[in-house]
Amino acid sequence: MADVARVAGVSSQTVSRVSNGFPGVNEETRERVLAAMKDLGYRPNSAARALKRGDFRTIGVITFTLSTTGNMRTLEAIATSAAQEGYAVTLLPVAVPTQDEVRGAFSRLGELAVDAVIVIMEVHLLDSASLTLPPHVKVVVADSDADDRYAVVDTDQAGGTRDAVRHLLDHGHRTVWHLAGPSESFAAQRRTDAWRKALEAAGRAVPPLVRGDWSADSGYRAGLRLAEQDDCTAVFAANDQMALGLLRALEERGRKVPDDVSVIGFDDIPDSGSFQPPLTTVHQDFAEVGRRCVQSALRQVRQGEAEPGTTLVPTRLVVRESTGRPPSREGWRG
Repeated sequence: MADVARVAGVSSQTVSRVSNGFPGVNEETRERVLAAMKDLGYRPNSAARALKRGDFRTIGVITFTLSTTGNMRTLEAIATSAAQEGYAVTLLPVAVPTQDEVRGAFSRLGELAVDAVIVIMEVHLLDSASLTLPPHVKVVVADSDADDRYAVVDTDQAGGTRDAVRHLLDHGHRTVWHLAGPSESFAAQRRTDAWRKALEAAGRAVPPLVRGDWSADSGYRAGLRLAEQDDCTAVFAANDQMALGLLRALEERGRKVPDDVSVIGFDDIPDSGSFQPPLTTVHQDFAEVGRRCVQSALRQVRQGEAEPGTTLVPTRLVVRESTGRPPSREGWRG
């Protein structure tokens, strides 16, 4: 810094103000300092500056898996939103979803010097009924059962599910079958609960649950079973990948979509409009979930206090060509 000051003909304090982006420096002087920095190859020591400010400009992210569409798109949205705020993201995958592993992850992130932590907690802990995080940590939880103990951001899973079920019932289907996600998933659980409640509220029979594991292959296997159910005219799949496998199974078994069976997915992945037929699905706004997670984390950083409570990001139903009225013999008016 002293060398830059000497070459630019200014004080070290002026160099510091320029390197930190502070206002109040004459533009000509600023350009002279920047030119001196470039000529001398000077770069501010970000670690030293962070220690001095007590601000590391980094958000830690803990997640249990990177294999699901929801987690990957949420992580992408968090990284994008953080970058727009001038923050980097430090990702720490946790191999086993246990309370000890979560505590260990928080300890490691503390060593890596982060300002706040976002936990993408899509599955139940194996050794605990609920999530317990270290006290006095600036934390936001995405997709969990953390209730109002922490700042939580989630998609309105129940609202999206109700819209899907109502869409099918309004088309005249007697009931709606459900291809559910894995039992350990919070999102799958909420979608299953909302599906059941929507049918009960409408006075309709609740068919036996069929479960997959989020993959298209599991949707295909489940679809082979559903194709044998003559009274199955509508299926709500808990994600688009399973819906893709379901469409293949129905096609192989001669059950036309939507003439014989209507299918709705959840997520609205980029390829869902290119399925055959194009998939009706529930759109999740992953970008908004990521943005709100980052904004919630940064409010805690800037205000110095937690803000418990749940923020739900709305969904919307995207109607395409995979849904329609049931076969005439199954039509029903309530």
